[in-house]
Amino acid sequence: MADDAPPPRVLELTPLNPAFREDPYTVLANLRSHHPVMRDDLAGVFFISRHEDVRGILTDLTLWRDPNRAEPAAVLTRRILEQEVGDTRERDGPGSILLMDDPDHARIRTPLAQALYKRVAKCRPLVEEVVAEALDKVDGHESFELMAAVSLPVPVDVIARILGVDHTRLDEFRDWSEGVIQSLNPLRTPAQTEHMVRASEAIGPFMTDMLEQRRRAPEDDLVTDMAQIQAAGADLSDADLVTNLIALLVAGNLTTTDLIGNGARLFLLNPGELDKLKADPSLIGAAVEEVLRYEPPVDITGRIASREMEVHGCPVHATQSLLVSLRGANRDPEVFEDPERFDITRKKSPHVAFGGGAHICIGAPLARLEAQVALLRLFERFPNLRLADPEAKAEWRTLPFFRGLQHLEVKT
Repeated sequence: MADDAPPPRVLELTPLNPAFREDPYTVLANLRSHHPVMRDDLAGVFFISRHEDVRGILTDLTLWRDPNRAEPAAVLTRRILEQEVGDTRERDGPGSILLMDDPDHARIRTPLAQALYKRVAKCRPLVEEVVAEALDKVDGHESFELMAAVSLPVPVDVIARILGVDHTRLDEFRDWSEGVIQSLNPLRTPAQTEHMVRASEAIGPFMTDMLEQRRRAPEDDLVTDMAQIQAAGADLSDADLVTNLIALLVAGNLTTTDLIGNGARLFLLNPGELDKLKADPSLIGAAVEEVLRYEPPVDITGRIASREMEVHGCPVHATQSLLVSLRGANRDPEVFEDPERFDITRKKSPHVAFGGGAHICIGAPLARLEAQVALLRLFERFPNLRLADPEAKAEWRTLPFFRGLQHLEVKT
């Protein structure tokens, strides 16, 4: 994109655009420099890409999240509301905390986060076990497809065990989560909508039955935790619990899958950084933060203006929609020295890969733990791991506003 060319439309800033799918960063750098607050009248949104502006919006607790509060012109944002077809919102309840404002957001998120974080704090042995099981299946192979072998099964297995799902149902849960995630895709095709509806209709009753079973016979899992919190007087309906436990499953699968896959690819492309990690495994925490900065799984998140305001000198009216580029902000040279370099010893990494403010990703601690264990154990088990074809272009999925690999062939 030439400096004096008109900025792209938001729909061009998705992996449905082959050029953006292959290299989003050149386009985002141009936007950040020349159109840091870009208005797309066709989509009805502002697209914001400077780190300072993005972080300011994310941490502004007065802004809204619920698409229902957006102006009618915010067509892209309001298309998310079409997820109500066949989705869990058809049951009584306000829906997922992902698209919810206070007081309902705090009412549901606070007890759910407290219960989840207690589980995560003691689940490292579980994550180690799941990762070891995945690696055992490919041990001794001369080559394997890393996404299918490790990146896909590890997150869904971990979150399913935390929830208390029967291990034999994992394939179904993986399919359901891939379907339900389409509720966050405002550009989904009729086939994707059909998959979303089919998945929602299957997973909702399953989770409802599971909740009822745990009331009758408690077990050591998160569903039991939430049933007991509800029984102790928390203001949580069954629909609140079912919808948001499903959301945990979906979010815990897709984005962590991409985090592990993106991280493995980055290390294989940057052997010097991998050598640093092998020499000092204590760097794994910082390494995962650099993966999140450099190649985050999520492109954007959004807010709705609750008042008349300005962003980088641009007037924004109440109820107008703001899309913030997490990917663009994470490579802002005003914040990150040499932002195009993957450096696991980077001293300052205030990335926004998990969003921020009240809506910061509820699953962030679990995603970090899974990525740390999976990447460290992967390269310990296979110290000579390498790309099967170093010259091959990455095969990125086309799900809008997410970035993850379709395949990653490796040799041992």
